Amino acid sequence: MLTAAGFHVLLALAGGPGHGYAVMRFVEGVSGGAVKLGPGTLYRTISRLVADGLVEESDTGDPGAPHDARRRYYRLTPRGVQAAKAEAELMARLVGAAREAGLITHDE
Repeated sequence: MLTAAGFHVLLALAGGPGHGYAVMRFVEGVSGGAVKLGPGTLYRTISRLVADGLVEESDTGDPGAPHDARRRYYRLTPRGVQAAKAEAELMARLVGAAREAGLITHDE
């Protein structure tokens, strides 16, 4: 099972390679500002995901972006895709159980 931060990073990279700042913005946006990954948490999480073989550095970048030479881009590995799918399926089951328990209404 992934940590919440780990799943957030995998979810952010599921759309394609990205750099750390883009991952932070994605997580903040998709959570409506409820989740903010600070740089320390983000890069520790990315390091752990790389060590676990779920994420790898990518050669993909945006050479037209300012300061692009300093940015490291990351992408999911096939194992990372599998882990993200498994975690998303687990979350979907949990949301279904929360609905059945009356914790989430259809209006929410």
